[in-house]
Order: sequence, then C-alpha cells, then structure tokens
Amino acid sequence: MKTPLSSLERDILSAVQYGMPVSRSPYRDIADKIGISPEELLEKLREWKAEKKIRRLGAIVNHFQMGHGAGAMVVWKVPKSEVDRVGDFFAMVPKVSHAYLRPPNEQWPYNLYTMVHASSDKELQETVNAMSVESGITEFRQLKTVRELKKVPPIYIIEL
Repeated sequence: MKTPLSSLERDILSAVQYGMPVSRSPYRDIADKIGISPEELLEKLREWKAEKKIRRLGAIVNHFQMGHGAGAMVVWKVPKSEVDRVGDFFAMVPKVSHAYLRPPNEQWPYNLYTMVHASSDKELQETVNAMSVESGITEFRQLKTVRELKKVPPIYIIEL
C-alpha cells in the first residue's frame, strides 16, 4: 500500500502541478508560496525523482510565443542499424525540441520522430533539408503544425 502524502507534500504538489512560474527564481517563488526554503523544496523534488514519483519537472513552452511561428513533426524512416547515430544527431540540432523512436508498421514505415521549430516556413524547410543531407536519411515526411493546441498540466490536487 502506498503511503499517503504528508501535508508538506500535498502543498508542494499543489504548487507545482500548475507549472513553473515565469520568473528568474521559480523555485524560490514556489517555496515562498508554500512557506518553506528553496532548499527544502529542491530536497523534496530530488527525493521524489530518486523514488521515481516524478520523472522531471519543467516548463511548458509555447513555441509560437517564443518567436518560432513555424513547426513540423518530421517523421523519418531510419534503418535499425543507424537509429542511435541519427537519433543522437537529430537530438543535438538546436531547432529540434523532441526526438524519439516509435515502432513502424506496414502502413507507417517511419520510426524516428522529431519536432522541428523555426521562425519561418523557409527556415523550417532549410533546417529539415540540412538534417536530411547531414544524416543521410532521405525518406521522411513533414507534418506541419497548423495551430498550437492548449497545453495544460495534469491536476492532482483540487483545492475546494
């Protein structure tokens, strides 16, 4: 049976579940809201990570608001023997925010997915073309971002 959250843990989860404050000192701001030191907050977050209660804590970035008005999910057909090399290369491209592997199937032969962001369609196309040339992978499709969907974190504690 899982141990219930302590009062402090509930306060921390309640504070971080809505995302990080847009601030130069987000952990201090969260700690101040809870009434603890930033060190106590960070200690509890590290403990949760070590216990695998959380995987990571991070910001949700709206790429359009950050000046990256063009984007596409680019799916690549990469030979199994090349996946590690190509995946590592794509993950290091500054305009790529995500790079991950998915199993292909008969209807969809693409196995490496990248989310590419740029300030314009021209820059986006140049980036994708350069990725293709430099990686040697020529079989890919671009699924252009048409609109940004609302990104919201999950809510675990509802204060009444």
